[in-house]
Parts: sequence; C-alpha cells; structure tokens
Amino acid sequence: MANLVREIITSHKNSPSPPFLSQAVSFNNLLFLSGSLGISKETNQLVEGGVVPQAIQALENIKNVLEAGNSNLNQVLKTTVYLKDINDFSAVNEVYHKYFNKDPPARTAFQIATLPLNAAVEIEVIAAVGDVVTVNSHL
Repeated sequence: MANLVREIITSHKNSPSPPFLSQAVSFNNLLFLSGSLGISKETNQLVEGGVVPQAIQALENIKNVLEAGNSNLNQVLKTTVYLKDINDFSAVNEVYHKYFNKDPPARTAFQIATLPLNAAVEIEVIAAVGDVVTVNSHL
C-alpha cells in the first residue's frame, strides 16, 4: 500500500500561526488553507481601518501561503468568506474582484456572530497544486 503524504505548509512571510493550527495542509495536489485574517506580520495585529484593509491583508496573506505551497490565486478552486457584518458584502466584493478578476473560484460568503480577534472578515481557500488548465463550460 502506497504512503499518502500530508504536508504542512507555512509561509514565513506571514505572522506565525498559533500552535494548534497549520496555515495550510497539502494533500494529493490540493492545498487546504486555514481561514486568513487581516493580520499584519509587522505588528502581529489586525490592520486598522475596517473590512477593506482587513480583506486586502487577508488576501495578501493567502497569496503568501499559496506561494509557499507551490500554488497561486489562479489555482484557487473554492473560497469561503466569513463576514462580521453582511452589510460589508459589497465592499469585500470590490477587494475580492481585484484578486480574482478572471475565472474566479467558486465561493460562499455569509455573516457569522463573531470572528477571531473580532475581525471584520476571514477568508479560507482550497487550491490546486500543479499544472492547472481552466476550461469554461457553458451548457
């Protein structure tokens, strides 16, 4: 029986993760990222200014982890966006569209009661690793 490899991925461009979670886990050409908050590596705190700067920082943190896992934003298959306030949906969409402007991944977004550190937004992704070809199917 072949060994299946589960690889823990860490980007040193981001703030260190708490010891009870991994930034990402790679398995069978898939990369599963933990939820990303808008935490700055320089301060190890949420960036100031609310949902837009936090969304930008969260997506930059995601880019760093994807890179560490040999992937990138073009290989993201699915995202989940958690919002502290659903009224921020449009503002986050504007930021999101700048990062996923062509052939965007599947996505779910919803409001939840409370996010860690009282963040305004948290984003998690699942991405492919390897050579990915995108085909648009319209039936």
